[in-house]
Amino acid sequence: MKNNFSRRRLLQSIPLLFLMNSGKLFAGKTGNLSNKKLVIIELSGGNDGLNTLIPYTNDTYYKLRKKISIPKNKVLKIDDDFGFNPGMTGFKRLYDQGNVSIIHGCGYENPSYSHFTSMSYWHTGYPNSGQKYGWLGRLADVNNKSSFNVNINSSESLAVKSKFSIPIVFDNPNSLIRKKYFEQKSFLKQLGNQKINANENLEFLNFIAKKAREASMQINTIVNNFPKNTDYGILPLGLDNIAALIDADYPATVFYTSFRNNAFDTHIQQNNLHQRLLTYFSDAVSGFQNDLKKINKEDEVITMVFSEFGRRVPENTSLGTDHGTANHVYIVGSKVNGGHYEDVPNLDDLDDGDNLKHTTDFRKIYATLIDNWLKSDSKKVLGKNFDKIGFI
Repeated sequence: MKNNFSRRRLLQSIPLLFLMNSGKLFAGKTGNLSNKKLVIIELSGGNDGLNTLIPYTNDTYYKLRKKISIPKNKVLKIDDDFGFNPGMTGFKRLYDQGNVSIIHGCGYENPSYSHFTSMSYWHTGYPNSGQKYGWLGRLADVNNKSSFNVNINSSESLAVKSKFSIPIVFDNPNSLIRKKYFEQKSFLKQLGNQKINANENLEFLNFIAKKAREASMQINTIVNNFPKNTDYGILPLGLDNIAALIDADYPATVFYTSFRNNAFDTHIQQNNLHQRLLTYFSDAVSGFQNDLKKINKEDEVITMVFSEFGRRVPENTSLGTDHGTANHVYIVGSKVNGGHYEDVPNLDDLDDGDNLKHTTDFRKIYATLIDNWLKSDSKKVLGKNFDKIGFI
């Protein structure tokens, strides 16, 4: 029977490509890559930065958001100008410890207000282009490391999509598979369970599938055996599983997770929902940092938090906010230089759509993480050099 699958497509359908070595997962050469880890948290939907980090001394903020602004007496103040949303007690505690960097005004030229389009720009690191591979996928390729990216999701994020490397994609570690095309299922089911002698490619794929199943079982064991005595709040965002893999010295460099389903798209009756979402996020990140400290890995991991865009500055008539432009990015970890970075957008100098004018090309953050934290080459990944920011 003739198969319509290319070798590449078949490999992409297998969730894991790790071989077993003396009972431990084996990683390939990493070149000059450091042993540091990078965790990415995506807040999908367009998080409202102005009600996350509130400029509580700015009269224009309260003028343009008469009904949905956060009252000064409820703001979790971090300095004389800014404070966090009242739902972010855990995150504020991390900031007070010097473990949070805030990068202001992050965005790009000619911003898109489409969730899909803007997110694709952040995922690829190529705004206003048709780049088809993600910035983390290209980073994996540059370092010739198939075990580079772990993506906690039911399907592969564009951010980790790669020309050569296969990311590990899973949602529930107890059923460690990614979604497959319907026509692939019957074929993939046979892989690892049959004896194939006639075709070298099929023999190879059968071998890989068998090892993938073994590695899946090992990931399942790692996650299920990890102590569950840290409070991650109501929604851990997969960070508890990431902590387990880091504790087991799992041979990945980047761990990518997300707050899914455009949860932060708060057009209507924003405030209660938004505060609740921020509480979930804050509790999860706080729990993750606590676990890293318990397992003595806090100095090896940095977390980046981003959203595809911010919200329009004025509130809308539905007590919510509409799609905007520039936003904050947060960098979390014991090794970051905490505090504020880059210029704060001027609330009295908005664009024609009443949006913030971006002051920071978000690729400067990527370049800083690639060069200064992971010790790789950002120019090879991003196509050109970008100035670095001093949070590392």
